Amino acid sequence: MYNLKGFTVAMLGGDAREVSLAQELAASGATVKTLGIPAEGENIIACSMPEECLDGAQTLILPVPGVKENMQLSAVYLEHPPEITGELLALLPAGSPVLVGMARESLRRLVKQAGLRLVELMQMDDVAILNSIPSAEGAVQMAMEKLPITIHGSRCLVLGFGRTAQTLAQLLDAMHAKTTVVARNHAQLARAEAIGLHTIHISELINCLQQPNVIFNTIPAPVITEDILTKLTPTTLIIDLASAPGGTDFTTAQKLGIEALLAPGLPGKVAPRTAGLLLARVVPRVLLQMVTR
Repeated sequence: MYNLKGFTVAMLGGDAREVSLAQELAASGATVKTLGIPAEGENIIACSMPEECLDGAQTLILPVPGVKENMQLSAVYLEHPPEITGELLALLPAGSPVLVGMARESLRRLVKQAGLRLVELMQMDDVAILNSIPSAEGAVQMAMEKLPITIHGSRCLVLGFGRTAQTLAQLLDAMHAKTTVVARNHAQLARAEAIGLHTIHISELINCLQQPNVIFNTIPAPVITEDILTKLTPTTLIIDLASAPGGTDFTTAQKLGIEALLAPGLPGKVAPRTAGLLLARVVPRVLLQMVTR
């Protein structure tokens, strides 16, 4: 376990992942000041105002989803989440790290203007790879709940072959689903083929649908378009794991009677404790590298 004695960390908002993270940081010796996080224990100080939370802190940890379009904090436990402003960030010492899962461009600009250093945890390979495990399990869980058939023997398409898609495709294959990886990158297709998965280039998707039972999309761009949807049967299930707005034409899917679900952020929904512990494996290392006690 890392020794974080001497660190004062501010944590604003979040969900069950941040509860676990706050508890783990406090157990490592850090003083954790929280707002909108129902975590209790030694070294955890609950605050009622964001300014109080940031007072004396050397770093700020924002929720994995960061902020909404209007800069309002993502906070499931707060009825009226505060807005993240330049005035609020100015309370941190110059050069302090601001940790977040994923940052909108507006948050990036604000952090830069405040003279702080932004760390997007989900851009770090170790975090993203570990986070792909609950994402993949959550996607399979959704499919099992929605499909009238077993995953075993089902025909599955996995669009993309990044970190989440790799874990998902291997999980489906281990469950004996007939799994095909669809991607644009030839190196990714070669990697998928090397581990025994069927592959097709995305340019051939429209000609190779073969009545899949479920399509898992991880590509954050319009890929499941009207042309694709019109070739599917209404029994096809689409689970879109890409960040909002996803890569599916949801309006057309609805008109055609095809069930299409946008499902970003699955780790925080299906396995928040695990997702929080995964963050707790990485955040202390980042703090030790970037903050002077």
